[in-house]
Amino acid sequence: MVLDIVTEGLWTVILVAAPPLVLGLIAGLVMAIFQTVTSIQEPTLAFIPKILAVLLALIAFGPFMLGQLTFFFELIQESFMSFVHPRY
Repeated sequence: MVLDIVTEGLWTVILVAAPPLVLGLIAGLVMAIFQTVTSIQEPTLAFIPKILAVLLALIAFGPFMLGQLTFFFELIQESFMSFVHPRY
């Protein structure tokens, strides 16, 4: 039972972290290509598009991410009594 909860926890972390990370990665790649094409070699130029992409991902995927975290928390709450008292 503990392995099931750990597995569910890992999947929850992956599902919650994936949207901002993927959109930040895409924004970083687009900015890197733009910098390469235009020969602009300013390392701080890529930060603002990445920050905006992550912020937009949090706004767009926030309800989904909150739903995943709520589901996992409810799973932990339902399983809590079986951890504390094995007869349940």
